[in-house]
Amino acid sequence: MEEQNIKLTKLAKCAGCGAKVGAGVLAQLLEGIRVHRDPNLLVGFDKSDDASVYRISDELALVQTVDFFPPIADDPYLFGQIAATNALSDVYAMGGEPKLCLNIMAVPESMPKEAVHQMLRGGYDKVYEAGALITGGHSILDDEPKYGLCVTGFVHPEKMLTNSGARPGDVLLLTKPIGLGVLTTAQKADMLSPEGLALAHRLMTTLNKSARDAMVKYEVHACTDVTGFGLLGHGYEMAQGSDVSMTIHVDAVDLIPEAVELARIGILPAGMYRNRTFAEPGVDAGDTELARQDLMYDPQTAGGLLIAAAPQDADALLEELRGCVPSAQRIGTVEPYTGGKRIRLH
Repeated sequence: MEEQNIKLTKLAKCAGCGAKVGAGVLAQLLEGIRVHRDPNLLVGFDKSDDASVYRISDELALVQTVDFFPPIADDPYLFGQIAATNALSDVYAMGGEPKLCLNIMAVPESMPKEAVHQMLRGGYDKVYEAGALITGGHSILDDEPKYGLCVTGFVHPEKMLTNSGARPGDVLLLTKPIGLGVLTTAQKADMLSPEGLALAHRLMTTLNKSARDAMVKYEVHACTDVTGFGLLGHGYEMAQGSDVSMTIHVDAVDLIPEAVELARIGILPAGMYRNRTFAEPGVDAGDTELARQDLMYDPQTAGGLLIAAAPQDADALLEELRGCVPSAQRIGTVEPYTGGKRIRLH
């Protein structure tokens, strides 16, 4: 059948979160735009955070985000699942619960109707798994397919998490392995093993719901999801926003072994170079191997949560995460900022 032969990734110049505009470029594009003040707007676009948060009452705040991208998988149903997982993640990173979603879709006129249907069904199924609803959306014709969601969720105003609340003494935890950008880049070149492809698909369709549900039971000061800007890009934003420094223990980071080997032979996504340009001025890499550095800048699609947990709760949270996330890791610590580089790789 025609829809089974379609290669979605061949229709896209970039895959998944690798298509994201670089953080440094994005900051320049937003520079000078007037920010209107509203005491109920708790988080806006000027904060470089994962979603906006608007207080409705003393006990309820609205969390809103939008995310969409070109295909990162050839199977339309799988692509829909991945895109939805990625879009929902920003609400989880704020400590919120997603409730309502709107589809955002661009499709070529020649794309088979069944393929479009399967893409939408993938999104619907993942949203349903999250306990949320898709209530409509908007679609346009485009030469390159794209899909994602606008997501609305809820959080208690005093329990929301941002990427700028990390405190000295906090412990850094991570909930998924790193290297998805390298794996998906290798797949486009037909250089990825079947096992590596299956791992990538499993990770990119795993919601951060369980990580969020565990996290909110403990004292957590900051959180962000590791997506298009990579671990060091998002970590750098957290360090800057919180005015702290961080030590990351490279050996403690779960770097996907096949991704390390691929990075060593130069199989790297374009987004990795953009992320390095943005964050590298704030990173002391020490004697870390170049391939491992590259993976720390690797753009992740539907990556895990980076959590800054209070030291007294870190062990208990890590133990709970071990039972419910793909890879629970204790990767570093937060220290006071005394000038110089924000992040030190050790």
